Amino acid sequence: MPAQDYYSVLGVTKSATADEIRKSYRKLAREFHPDAKPGDAAAAQRFKEIQEAYDAVGDEDKRRKYDQLGHDFYRASNGEGGGTPYGGAQYGRSPFGGGQPGGAGASAVDIDDLLGSFGFGGFGGGGGRGERTRSRRAPRDIEMPVNIPFEKAVLGGKIDVHLPHLESGDNVSVTIPAGIESGKKIRLAGMGPNNEGDVLLEIHVSPHKFFKREGRDILVDLPLTPAEAALGAKVDVPTLEEGMITLTIPPGTSSGARLRVRGKGVAATKTNPPGDQFVVVKIVVPKSLSPEEKSAYEQLLQHGHAAPRTGIWS
Repeated sequence: MPAQDYYSVLGVTKSATADEIRKSYRKLAREFHPDAKPGDAAAAQRFKEIQEAYDAVGDEDKRRKYDQLGHDFYRASNGEGGGTPYGGAQYGRSPFGGGQPGGAGASAVDIDDLLGSFGFGGFGGGGGRGERTRSRRAPRDIEMPVNIPFEKAVLGGKIDVHLPHLESGDNVSVTIPAGIESGKKIRLAGMGPNNEGDVLLEIHVSPHKFFKREGRDILVDLPLTPAEAALGAKVDVPTLEEGMITLTIPPGTSSGARLRVRGKGVAATKTNPPGDQFVVVKIVVPKSLSPEEKSAYEQLLQHGHAAPRTGIWS
């Protein structure tokens, strides 16, 4: 049995209107949703209590019965054992004596029928079983694709998402966790059609014009001249978080070498350290040479080291 009154769980009074209950539920569900507080066990338990409370008092018929029965409604609707609030047969066991609890002859009591027999009409407002089933049907969730910039996926942050089905029609601010990948989903609790159900945002990360991603690391190509690669150099390279930084290229760096810039990849989270950035060297040879450049390369060819292919195929 819950420790708190459902109205208290939702932060409203017993006289609150349906709209006030719905607004409070949406606010609390967004605040304590596991996606908003990953790894927080207390928040996860609070979210569960909020969902349970709204399931009881967010529905007009269920709320009426909860107001009449109090937490005996909770026990009845969740099939807990023990005597009924009216001293009748135990739930899950036939009130007519036709079988033992859990045995082959057991006949479970339909909670709607039990409540209806005392004048409460069942969850469906006194109609037939089909009407009650429709009343208890879970709110419909909807999915929406949303594109986010590469930078937001790597560093995290907030974006505005337009939900046209909301009564206000306003944009909603959504927190993007650092490291999210395309195909992942973010749940917006209680923000589905008619302020019921959830919205599942399917994430699509837009490509970057020069950054790429490998797990929690990001890559960027760095073009170098043969002279810079051979002699070493100091060059400026871009990072997502700090803009341009100066990187030292060691002498004798080959094309394809990866130079690590620590901590400049996917931003740290509560459960993961920051990723790194790797600068991938690409030696670029000019397509045309001036007479002076051509002469210099000819001298290198005559007096330089042995060709790098020497000995590898013998």
